[in-house]
Amino acid sequence: MSKFPVWYEHIHTCKQTGARLGRVHTPHGTFDTPTFMPVGTQASVKGLSPEEVAGTGAGIMLSNTYHLWLRPGSEIIAKAGGLHKFMNWKGSILTDSGGFQVFSLAKPKDIVEEGVKFRSHLDGSKLFLTPEESMRVQNNLGSDIMMAFDECCPYPCSHDYAKRSLERTTRWLDRCIDAHKRPDDQALFGIIQGSMYEDLRAISAKEITSRDLPGFAIGGISVGEPKDLFLKMIDCTVPLMPEDKPRYLMGVGSPDYLIEGSLRGVDMFDCVLPSRMGRHGTILTWKGRKIIRDARYAEDFGPMDPDCDCYACKNFSSSYVRHLLKAKEMFGQRLCTYHNIYFLVKLMEKVREAIAEDCLGDFRDSFYKDYYGT
Repeated sequence: MSKFPVWYEHIHTCKQTGARLGRVHTPHGTFDTPTFMPVGTQASVKGLSPEEVAGTGAGIMLSNTYHLWLRPGSEIIAKAGGLHKFMNWKGSILTDSGGFQVFSLAKPKDIVEEGVKFRSHLDGSKLFLTPEESMRVQNNLGSDIMMAFDECCPYPCSHDYAKRSLERTTRWLDRCIDAHKRPDDQALFGIIQGSMYEDLRAISAKEITSRDLPGFAIGGISVGEPKDLFLKMIDCTVPLMPEDKPRYLMGVGSPDYLIEGSLRGVDMFDCVLPSRMGRHGTILTWKGRKIIRDARYAEDFGPMDPDCDCYACKNFSSSYVRHLLKAKEMFGQRLCTYHNIYFLVKLMEKVREAIAEDCLGDFRDSFYKDYYGT
C-alpha cells in the first residue's frame, strides 16, 4: 500500500516497445492504464448522463476547476457533498487546476508572482486566481486527483520566457503543496513544463519530480506544435518521470496520439475531442473518421461503424443519425458523442491487451493501416 490516497500498480511491461500496463487506485475506485479520461468540463460530459459515461467503460472523468469556480461556485458543490455526489458519478474524478483555461480563455491577463489577474469570460468581472485559490477550490470539489496550478506557455515562445515560466510553475507547486488541506483523501499531481525545449523539460522534470507527490503530468504540449515536435517532447520527458507513479499527458485524445503516448510509457490521457467532434456530427471508427451528417449517408441503413458494438451502433443506422443531426435533434449529437467516447475507451482496452501480449508495436502498425488506409 502507498502512503498516498492515489497510487500506481505496475502489472506488465511490453517486451516489444517498453510500454507499460498498470492500474491506478483511488478513493473512488480503480482503473486500468493506459486509459482515456472523458472530459466533463461543467461537471457533465456534454450530452451524456453519468450512467451513459460509465456505460462506455470509462473509470475516471475529468472536470474543470476554472469553470466550476465561476459557476456554480465550489462552496455550493462542497455543501452538496462534493463533486461525486453533486454530479452522481461513482468513479474517480480528476480536476485540472484552472491554469490552462486562464491562459487560453482569459484575455487580457496579467501574470504576476502571486498568480494571474484576468477578467471572467462570462461577465467580464475582475478575477485573481492563485495557487492557494486553486487548491481551495479543488479541496471543495473533493476530486480524487487534483492538479497543481501551473502556467501553460503559448506555442511558440522564446527559450527565455519558457525558462522563467517553468521556474514560476515550480514555485507555484510548492505553494500548492503548502495550501493543500486534504492530502489524506485527495492526491496532488505536479506538472512538468518547459515548452518545446529539451533542456528546459529536463530542468522542469528534475525539479517537479523531486517533490514527494503521488503522480506527475506532462503539460504544455499538444498546443499547436507539429507532431514530430510533440513526440520529441514526450521522448525526452517520460524517461525522467518516476516509474512507480502515474504519468499523465494532458490534453491528448486523437487515436494516434493516444497510441504514441502509450508506446512511450504514459498512463493517463484526456481531451474534449470525442465529445466536440460528436456534437458536430463526426465520428471515430476503426477505418478512420466519418462525417455522418454528409449526404452520402442519407441512405446508409447500416451502423455508423460496422466494427463497433456500442449502443449507438447496435441500435441505429447511419441514415437515422444523419437525419437527427440535419434536423438538429440533440439525440443525434448524443449518439455520436457516446460512440466516440466508447471508441476511445475501447481503443485503450485494445492497447492494454497488446501490451499484455508484448505486441503494441504490431498493434500500432495494424491500426494505422486500417485507420489511415496506408
